[in-house]
Amino acid sequence: MTELVYFTGPMDCGKSTLALQTAYTENAAGRRGRLFTSLDRAGDATISSRIGLASPAIEVTPEFDFWEFVVGQLTSAHRIDYLVCDEAQFFTVAHIDQLARIADDLQIEVFCFGILTDFRTRMFPASQRLVELCDRMEVLQVRPRCWCGAPATHNARTVDGVMVTQGDQVVVGDTVNPAADVAYQVLCRRHHRGQITAQVAAIDLTPDPLPFGQ
Repeated sequence: MTELVYFTGPMDCGKSTLALQTAYTENAAGRRGRLFTSLDRAGDATISSRIGLASPAIEVTPEFDFWEFVVGQLTSAHRIDYLVCDEAQFFTVAHIDQLARIADDLQIEVFCFGILTDFRTRMFPASQRLVELCDRMEVLQVRPRCWCGAPATHNARTVDGVMVTQGDQVVVGDTVNPAADVAYQVLCRRHHRGQITAQVAAIDLTPDPLPFGQ
């Protein structure tokens, strides 16, 4: 039986790295597949990992139809054994329904990779649909750390260095440079609730010295 599998976790937990590793392992076994992504940090039509790995992929736009694409490939004598779908949180609900149909009716393995919740702690619609439909959900075991050292579980968006909880659900930002206009970082629940980012903590944790001896 083929499966629709959802690999998930917060930012920085290695989802894109695992997506590329999955494609490599499948290819090494003589299987043939297609790679897909949406709004990757490296630009259109690329799956990129923060550890430096990258591979070309098909960019998924809201108008893209997985079922139409795969059936077109198969009827043109192109072999497809699996699909690797990175940044699946940015897909549409219709895309997820199409992927489930591909797994069920065409017997093609579908591996999806993405984050569950946005910067407001709300589930992405596509992620919610994956949870509802997937045969199996795997939470990645590589756990990023909050600035305090605790396991990071929540994704925070900052604008000009200040954490925000309002705005469009999908805004591409910098995950490396915290001083960027729009940036992202991972926090533990406590510090996400308190909106205490690494930048705020750096200010709070280095107060002026007490005026002893004056």
